[in-house]
Amino acid sequence: MFIGQNINFDTDDALIYGALQGVCELFNLLFNQKTIMTKIIRWQCAHFDELSGKQVYAILQARNEVFAIEQNCVYRDMDEIDFTSLHVMAWTDTNKIAAYLRITEPNTCYPEPSLGRVITTAAFRGKGIGQQLMVEGLKELGAHYPMQSIRINAQAYLQNFYQSFGFNRVSDEYLEDGIYHIEMLKPFSMNRA
Repeated sequence: MFIGQNINFDTDDALIYGALQGVCELFNLLFNQKTIMTKIIRWQCAHFDELSGKQVYAILQARNEVFAIEQNCVYRDMDEIDFTSLHVMAWTDTNKIAAYLRITEPNTCYPEPSLGRVITTAAFRGKGIGQQLMVEGLKELGAHYPMQSIRINAQAYLQNFYQSFGFNRVSDEYLEDGIYHIEMLKPFSMNRA
């Protein structure tokens, strides 16, 4: 498996990259294997005030595409919680969002710090970016809120995904905005980056 990440491409590199991407696609077709090659990723963690207008627009556009359009979920996405949150993003080389989550401070959504609005945009699903996003998010949570448990409001169908990062289900399923959710908790003893 080849993963291209944290690479800045110049013109020659882009040509080589294009050729390698074609080889990976051919390999996938011939051998029915999953080979990952992406033009990203530049990771960023920033407070709202540190983001440019274009970055905020890209974040809101990506969240809208995933939650409102793909999941057909009408809810109030732009809440004032964004102003006090940390935002963790994976940017492509064309400054598009590949993956995103926000980290809320304790006593905002729950007594514990939390992460939410977790998305991987359609073009990057199935490539391991979601797992990388969680690793980055948990690393930032550990740095900003050490020795604290983390509580999340997860879509129920993603329970196994979050369990793979040490979260345990702590509630029954409940309907929120037309989608089944569960609360999950990651004890602070497992909260090592």
